[in-house]
Amino acid sequence: MIKFLDLQKINLTYQDQIEARMLTVFRRGWYLLGEEVVNFENSLKSYIQAPHVIGVANGLDALRLIFRAYIEMGVMKAGDEVIVPANTYIASVLAISDNDLIPVFCEPNESTFNIDINQIEKHITARTKAILLVHLYGRVVFSEGLAQLAAQKGLKIIEDNAQAIGAVWNEIKTGALGDAAGFSFYPGKNLGALGDGGAVSCKDESLAKTIRAIANYGSNQKYINMYKGLNSRLDEIQAAVLDEKLKFIDQDNARRAEIALYYSAHITNKQIILPEHPLQQEEHVWHLYVIRTKSRDRLQQYLTDNGIQTLIHYPIPPHKQAAYKEYNNLTFPITEQIHEEVLSLPISPILLDSEVATIVDSLNNFRLD
Repeated sequence: MIKFLDLQKINLTYQDQIEARMLTVFRRGWYLLGEEVVNFENSLKSYIQAPHVIGVANGLDALRLIFRAYIEMGVMKAGDEVIVPANTYIASVLAISDNDLIPVFCEPNESTFNIDINQIEKHITARTKAILLVHLYGRVVFSEGLAQLAAQKGLKIIEDNAQAIGAVWNEIKTGALGDAAGFSFYPGKNLGALGDGGAVSCKDESLAKTIRAIANYGSNQKYINMYKGLNSRLDEIQAAVLDEKLKFIDQDNARRAEIALYYSAHITNKQIILPEHPLQQEEHVWHLYVIRTKSRDRLQQYLTDNGIQTLIHYPIPPHKQAAYKEYNNLTFPITEQIHEEVLSLPISPILLDSEVATIVDSLNNFRLD
């Protein structure tokens, strides 16, 4: 079986380095808000060239904390609107609704899977306060025109950077393009922890201080609570692991890009729509290599039968989920078509050339009876 993502093999690649760092944390005896978190925050800050980075418990919390901090700062209030892609993972939307803000769904560009920047302006109202960009599957979505529009309308640009660490637009890394960004270090991400983990990056010092306080029970000083906060902290062991793995992110992303190029050059089955490659290759880190076909379920079963594991990202869009019954009546044709057709192929730094070739051969041999 060719696994979709062999996490054990990925992490064993750095076994000696990771075990050494974990042993250091264990022996030091300090497990929260210590040296390792500071080290990782500084490393990530240096890597993406962002003024501020705050380690938090997970990627959803990262986004939730950004909106919550803006509310505490008076920049947003309950009932304000946030424009968000309709075809994102539900976490992007949960972060909005968890703060009593209103998600306003925008269709994606069918070729890139990312929010259609040309469609954003028509969704802006007097209540709009932010645009949540999701660099879906690892591809950057940004433009000068978008930045100008946000500035003209007084909107915050927030990045959901859960899938695109290391991607670059105009020499700027994702996580440093907008006003703030949320990162996820879920084990399956390009930069994955050995459990949950996340981070926020931002440009504004006041925002950073507010987020850091809210994430620590609303406190910047022990037992003195400025806000009705929550507990969302990156622990020392995960920070140490991430700090070590961050050193290899560029070479890991390069291997993903190599596999993506091979897939795109050698998959010739006309029943399969391949993902678009950006003109600037550094704009995509290929967290996922997502194909489309009208025979998605049959293709997935065929690949399973041939020893190839695949996943669907994602089978149901947020506006059709039971959790969001209030939006179930909405229709977004492009989003809904994408969710019915997408299939994610195995792609990771440890995938062997022979495995990649096997996957390609299987795809090219797929036929509808």
